[in-house]
Amino acid sequence: MDKIYDTDNLDTGESSCVNESEVARVRAKMPDEATLYELGEFFKTLGDSTRVRVLSALMAGELCVCDIAATLDMTVSAVSHQLRVLRQAKIVRTRRDGKQIFYSVDDEHVGILYSVGLEHIREGGL
Repeated sequence: MDKIYDTDNLDTGESSCVNESEVARVRAKMPDEATLYELGEFFKTLGDSTRVRVLSALMAGELCVCDIAATLDMTVSAVSHQLRVLRQAKIVRTRRDGKQIFYSVDDEHVGILYSVGLEHIREGGL
């Protein structure tokens, strides 16, 4: 039988109950702390609207930094800085063709997250 604790917190006037089996079940399904930290850092990287603009441009396909800058009306330097952050987070990848470097979305998971987030916003989320 599961232990369910019913406690009254006299300091705050709040009641709480804990179902130990539910807590254990949920904890077993959760990733470890290191993984959750990395996930938080991933979303923090996407928490910058300029980086999301860069990602949006790359959702249309592979582009060089100059084309991204022109598309977004930004300087090449500003775009390069954001691309560096996105690359470090493994959100975008590079491909070299001679002296030219092209950027693209790292993998389909990034595209899925972008698309689902955009759909959520368009449906009135936030």
